[in-house]
Amino acid sequence: MADTTKMLDETMIDPVTGEIIDQKDLAERLLAQAKEQGVSLVGPGGLLNQLTKSVLETALNAELTEHLGHDHGGTPTAANMRNGTRVKTVLTEIGPVEIEVPRDRDGSFEPVIVPKRKRRLEGIDQIVLSLSSRGLTTGEIAAHFDEVYGAKVSKDTISRITEKVAGELAEWSARPLDALYPVIFVDAIVVKVRDGQVRNTPFYVVMGVTTAGEREILGIWAGDGGEGARFWLQVFTELKNRGVEDVLIAVCYAVVVVMPMMLGRSWSAAVAGLRLSA
Repeated sequence: MADTTKMLDETMIDPVTGEIIDQKDLAERLLAQAKEQGVSLVGPGGLLNQLTKSVLETALNAELTEHLGHDHGGTPTAANMRNGTRVKTVLTEIGPVEIEVPRDRDGSFEPVIVPKRKRRLEGIDQIVLSLSSRGLTTGEIAAHFDEVYGAKVSKDTISRITEKVAGELAEWSARPLDALYPVIFVDAIVVKVRDGQVRNTPFYVVMGVTTAGEREILGIWAGDGGEGARFWLQVFTELKNRGVEDVLIAVCYAVVVVMPMMLGRSWSAAVAGLRLSA
């Protein structure tokens, strides 16, 4: 979405009135608005909801491709083919998510990741975070899908579904960002990751509030619990490389001693407006 303001050097100009906008005042107002609306990752309205929808729908379409033997828009190998979608609301650890489930003409498609007549799904938060974050290996990602699909489909099918969904999320995690985010939130969520053994892994999430007041996840990074200066410099440098030129207020829920220092190397104004929240 296009910004409602434009930048002129260090000054923000309202495109309608032509008046100069006080950046600090704008950031404070957007911070208050974001806190009022909620900036949670999970639960109803949580920011992971859209990612969960994308992962489930991509996996479902990949399953149907395997079932039919041809890609969407490809030449059917038999009489059966795609037949639109139906809306279904599933309950996950992230909260209720409305998805579009693809259908086939003869009704023989039995999806595994979202089974028919089942609305409560377990372990989806692990899949979403592992797919959308930086730092996990292909084996760790595939292990989550392997647990969901198990012996119901072949290893090759699991590999193809993993590759398809991971590709979609890779595009999302590398997308260009706005030049200015008046407010960013740095938070963490701990999820069990499987790759031979189960271990608790922190996922660090940077959420941004645009000049229009909209909230979005800028990126997700997997850690090991001992993140230092190099890790946070990498996170903030990646955001800069994707287009973020300035941040006015940073709210950090995941408090790490070196974070303010690394934050300052990227956006000095963000350190001046740094807020540490329990």
